Amino acid sequence: MTTPTTFQEKVPLVERKYFVTFVLITSLFALWGFANDITNPLVAAFQTIMELSAAKASLVQFAFYGGYATMAIPAALFIRRYSFKSSILLGLTLYAVGAFLFIPAAEQQSFAFFCVSLYILTFGLAFLETTANPFILALGSKQNATRRLNLAQAFNPLGSLCGMAVASQVVLPNLLSDRRDDAGNIIFPTLSEADKAAIRIHDLAVIRDPYVCIGLVVVVILVVIALKKMPISSKGEQVANNGATLHRLWHNKVYREGVVAQVFYVAAQIMTWTFIIQYADNLGIDKATAQQYNIIAMTLFLCSRFVSTLLMKYVNSRVLLALFGCGAALCTVGTIAFVGMAGLYCLIGISAFMSLMFPTIYGIALEDVNREDSTLGAAFLVMAIVGGALMPPLQGMVIDLGSVGGHPAVNVSYALPLLCFLVIIAYAVHARALQKH
Repeated sequence: MTTPTTFQEKVPLVERKYFVTFVLITSLFALWGFANDITNPLVAAFQTIMELSAAKASLVQFAFYGGYATMAIPAALFIRRYSFKSSILLGLTLYAVGAFLFIPAAEQQSFAFFCVSLYILTFGLAFLETTANPFILALGSKQNATRRLNLAQAFNPLGSLCGMAVASQVVLPNLLSDRRDDAGNIIFPTLSEADKAAIRIHDLAVIRDPYVCIGLVVVVILVVIALKKMPISSKGEQVANNGATLHRLWHNKVYREGVVAQVFYVAAQIMTWTFIIQYADNLGIDKATAQQYNIIAMTLFLCSRFVSTLLMKYVNSRVLLALFGCGAALCTVGTIAFVGMAGLYCLIGISAFMSLMFPTIYGIALEDVNREDSTLGAAFLVMAIVGGALMPPLQGMVIDLGSVGGHPAVNVSYALPLLCFLVIIAYAVHARALQKH
């Protein structure tokens, strides 16, 4: 029997006839990476500007990732009825609309309006992710599909880094609400209501502008994709019976458990990155400087994604997932236990081990799913992103406690991501055991 390594050497990762399409679809991974990681710092920004608790400010993440939960299944049904390309165009349209809604949200100075704008924006992201992931898997051989998805997903953190760079260089340093006194305390809460109102108008405009710019970029990409003929359509799947598909997916143990693992992974990722700023703030570090640590974490994530994609050529993906899960868990223990810069460095280190998790869980879960079931199967894996909506508010509630047993509450709050990584390790081990059988 031909070994996986030999086979992958004979069959190119991306065939020449699919190359242009692969590049265009891969660009979408960067687009939603930008949206994800320019949004994460907004939790801390809104907490100060709108004078909210950490738990209430984290509703930004609830709105953002709640959009995935709402629209993933409708997106899959849309793909089955029409095509990959139609779904991508609709997703880009919703993305742009959500971004442009930041204009009236800033004028109204309404936190709820901003949350609604993000909710609609992520309707578009749900369409893009539900489409792009199975589309990449379909662009070539099934045997190296997981590696191909890891390669495409490697460009997601490039978009994330751009989002983080804009947040750290354009948004956070220009927030007047984050000005501090000589002791490192934020001045904003001590100001008069008139001064606060003037600063709020300025700061909400600073937050608005990058979203308007990315909305314009999305419109340009929409036009380019609209003019490009796609070599693969999902139309053959529309004849599949949805009930029969759900029955097959439910009885596929690796897939079913993969959806659960994905819920916990996304929750861990969002909690890890969202509250880096609060973790650094507890050490007396301002938001703009704290965002630099977020950028370092994302750079580690990006480099590790390419390394893990290479390693996957030689190491079983399930084994690699388990090993990376153990590394993430150990770093998280350090984040909880160490108070000071050592804990912050451990928190940054988690990103190196998270790098391969999303696409690898995704690829393993869909490995034995039939082509006619793949779009609906992909939808539940995208819907699993709801983990990013459910758990950050819970972590915010822990952080609001201030301290737990004399230990900083922000440190203790990382027990939640630790739980998530343990679930991922268990999934990897079980999936490997099932593969052997």
